[in-house]
Amino acid sequence: MYQPGPLNLITDVAGLRVGNAEDVAARTGVTVVLPENSMTASVDVRGGAPGTRETDALDPTCLVEQADAIVLSGGSAFGLDSASGVMTWLHGRGRGFAVGGARVPIVPCAILFDLLNGGEKDWGSTSPYRELALQACDNAAGEFPLGNIGAGLGASAADLKGGLGSASSVSTDGLQVGALVAANPFGSTVMPGSDAFWAWPLENGNEFGGARPGRLNLAQDFEFPSEPGVGANTTICVVATNASLSVAQLERLAIMAHDGIARAIRPAHTPFDGDTVFAVSTGAGEHCTPARLAEAGMMAGDCLARAIARGVYEAETLGSTQSYRSRHGSKIGAD
Repeated sequence: MYQPGPLNLITDVAGLRVGNAEDVAARTGVTVVLPENSMTASVDVRGGAPGTRETDALDPTCLVEQADAIVLSGGSAFGLDSASGVMTWLHGRGRGFAVGGARVPIVPCAILFDLLNGGEKDWGSTSPYRELALQACDNAAGEFPLGNIGAGLGASAADLKGGLGSASSVSTDGLQVGALVAANPFGSTVMPGSDAFWAWPLENGNEFGGARPGRLNLAQDFEFPSEPGVGANTTICVVATNASLSVAQLERLAIMAHDGIARAIRPAHTPFDGDTVFAVSTGAGEHCTPARLAEAGMMAGDCLARAIARGVYEAETLGSTQSYRSRHGSKIGAD
């Protein structure tokens, strides 16, 4: 009934492109979701240490109903400057919310913490994020790589390298859903004492290696550091659909999509994470039924779980942070 789209990326949802840009020396980057036209948008924040911009504007009780882009960035609060770069790019193309004769691009943004990953962060009075955002907009395309790319470049996932992940799902009757994530969680994406991802029951083919767990060994369970870094982690996401949804319906879609974080990461939504899910719709016309919304929300949660595992699986070792495949080996193509 459901299969990944042709690219197995969020851009399988009609009308979306994704752009990425990185500062390799600084070990950080920016990812931008750019629609062909403005997209209806909402958001749900579940983590205890979020870093965001323009999320209040996406409340269903507020005036603005559409966003012109969504930005995911490294850099902690410095990365919020990436939204300014995207605004500049959009303004130069005459896009934005109309206020009389002026247009103001609406660019919500969420950031993750990658300041302590060994990169060169001594950037003085001007951080690189505005310029990286401009580059990411110029790079926007339907197809893009995963892992150490964009906002996922400097990410970590517990004791493994994190990364940028994406996945899609398309129903036989044309419902398109996709997810994009920069996975930088405090919790683990891999089951204790195993090489299997927590998201393994949702895997399509061998998209993140095909590893399957034996008996769950909680004697080797997740170890909590005595002094975890407050606000030093997060999982920031965009889920998208071609279904025509209102802002209130999209908030429900984002709420349901958060289940994908809980399916793929343990523990999730901790005091140290800023887990944030933006939900966007490229659809037009009459809003869909509650039943259709429930179906899209189920698909979004599954896509997000798969995207998290794909982001970690595709990541490469960076500095002292070991990748999944360096530790466990590549299993794609194995029986």
